[in-house]
Amino acid sequence: MGEVTTSLQRPVTNTGRSKLVRHVDSFEIQPPTPPSHNGVPRSAWARARRRVSRWHRPYIALLLLLDFGAAALASFLAIQIFDQAASGFYGVKEDPTWFLTVSFVLLPLGWLVILWGNRAYDRRYLGLGPDEFKRVIRAGVAVAASVSFLAFATVTQLSRWTVGFALLGAMLLILFERLVARFVLHLIRRRAGQAGHRMVLFGTLPECLDVYTAVTRNPDAGLVPVAIHITDGYAAARGLETPVPVYAGRDVLALVREVGGDTIAVCSAGAEPGELRRLAWQLEGSGVDLVVAPQFTDIAGPRVHIRPIEGLPLLHVEEPTLSGPALLAKNLMDKVAAALGLLLLAPLFLAIAVAIRLSDRGPVFFRQPRVGHEGRTFQVWKFRTMYCDAEDRLASLVDQNETDGLLFKMKQDPRVFPVGRFLRASSLDELPQLINVLKGEMSLVGPRPLPADDGDFLGDVRRRLLVRPGITGLWQVSGRSDLSWDEAVRLDLYYVDNWSLAYDLSILWRTVGVVLARKGAY
Repeated sequence: MGEVTTSLQRPVTNTGRSKLVRHVDSFEIQPPTPPSHNGVPRSAWARARRRVSRWHRPYIALLLLLDFGAAALASFLAIQIFDQAASGFYGVKEDPTWFLTVSFVLLPLGWLVILWGNRAYDRRYLGLGPDEFKRVIRAGVAVAASVSFLAFATVTQLSRWTVGFALLGAMLLILFERLVARFVLHLIRRRAGQAGHRMVLFGTLPECLDVYTAVTRNPDAGLVPVAIHITDGYAAARGLETPVPVYAGRDVLALVREVGGDTIAVCSAGAEPGELRRLAWQLEGSGVDLVVAPQFTDIAGPRVHIRPIEGLPLLHVEEPTLSGPALLAKNLMDKVAAALGLLLLAPLFLAIAVAIRLSDRGPVFFRQPRVGHEGRTFQVWKFRTMYCDAEDRLASLVDQNETDGLLFKMKQDPRVFPVGRFLRASSLDELPQLINVLKGEMSLVGPRPLPADDGDFLGDVRRRLLVRPGITGLWQVSGRSDLSWDEAVRLDLYYVDNWSLAYDLSILWRTVGVVLARKGAY
């Protein structure tokens, strides 16, 4: 009797981002799939010339044109601003060809070469995270060093102001145009569902569903799961609700081609020895990407290092950085930004104070004890958004709480007066916390401070206290009040374990968009 392969298969009608619920309640018998090669018989000349996922090719071509244009524009501005721009190029008045060739051709081409050498066009760093911008800055330093070396080697007396302006201007322009390009890419991914990776999740059903939830939480990442291939048998999924089709016992590469995928994500921690290696062999030459979801969840890349020992790749997880020069820079940035913010926003503070007094007689500011760094209690400052008897009316509204955990939230809280509702939706009520930042009790970015009388912060929640609480934080730019308590805690702990100055700047930038969109604020 021949081999029988079991498959949990449903028609693939929803391969976009919509979370259509499917019931896995039947299976059908498939003919046996011929065994795949393990990489040995395949000729090196038979490798696919291009990957199945091709969104990055036109995107990289666009970046090349934009980067070249940015460098050329910086040279043009420098020439226009500084009269001595052509110093060092002898005979430029009679024949400026060489000077213009260097300024508008060779220097921009040098930028492209050094950007490429710093892997600023690597598709793995495009579209998400700060690595792309870090590599542009490194390339800027390398370009400056190269220009300095060439000027010294050729004894060319260049105008320092002109060269400095051209190099710094080029780097800033490249960073700006890449930021705009990323914004357009994210817009295409969110609205059109294009320019992303169509993933087949491979592993046990619970692990695959966890990865599905994680990758679909952020549409900007462009990861679109289209199918799940379970390794624990069809019985594990019978009758369960799944957002994408579930299969079992299929040849993975054939399944990827059938559902139109371009990436396989291995989600299982309990794979048999050698299984992942054989899967990688099977995908050689197919153009299909292979990614592995590590089981060290909520740990960012800078803390994870692979160190091979005798052919065994060991994953080292470093301790989180909670002190050092980066923390001093963060504190300095907090104090300077808070002082400038209070100074520049003084007229706005006055206007808000008048609006509050006209809405309800009482104090302009609301102060409440909150738990801060290392468990120390402090008084948080906020603009008052509720009527003066709000605390007395809380007891009658407890059963209408719309969130879980240590917080009380209502979308239509009757204790909030109209002006206060606007202040909450626009997050203007949080601005007085700049006073707490200036006093060193809070930071611009960090976990939100919780009321001192709402619990004893046992277990994982207590780890939030290792850093100063912030005016904004990761949970605020990821859903705010729409998140569950467990999800908010998970995001806060992720920030504590993986914070960096660049990450803080990224959260501050994302906060602007979230505040303008008024997402999850009530």
